[in-house]
Amino acid sequence: MTSFPDASRASSTELNAFAAPFLPGHLGVEFVEVRRSHVVARLQVEQRHLAPNGYLHAATVVGLADSACGFGAMASLPEGAIGFTTIELKTNFTGTATDGEIGCEAELVHGGRTTRVWDATVTEAEGKTIAMFRCTQLVVYPSA
Repeated sequence: MTSFPDASRASSTELNAFAAPFLPGHLGVEFVEVRRSHVVARLQVEQRHLAPNGYLHAATVVGLADSACGFGAMASLPEGAIGFTTIELKTNFTGTATDGEIGCEAELVHGGRTTRVWDATVTEAEGKTIAMFRCTQLVVYPSA
């Protein structure tokens, strides 16, 4: 397992450099703010993010939202935890974008010892909501 930088001390530049070789980096996700219980991220829409029909690919939106929630999860792990894994996710799409920037704001809504639930809202450049995302994460502890 890769060691996640301490989000309470790491700058956005350090967190984005950490993400670069992983899926968030390949998608072009930029983390603007990562702190306990709250993450702000964005992505500049390019042709590679579109489906063949010309609209934003659902996987791009899910990748942005899940990455924001994942970075938030790592920044919010309870004492003694070593990581997490997503056990469920759901997305409702209410719009799309074909260019410009999309943004994501993620919030921890349940912070239990063994499960965590995050909600994220993805918006297009003018602020219109294009997706509502929710994921449940299982907190991982070292084996006894």
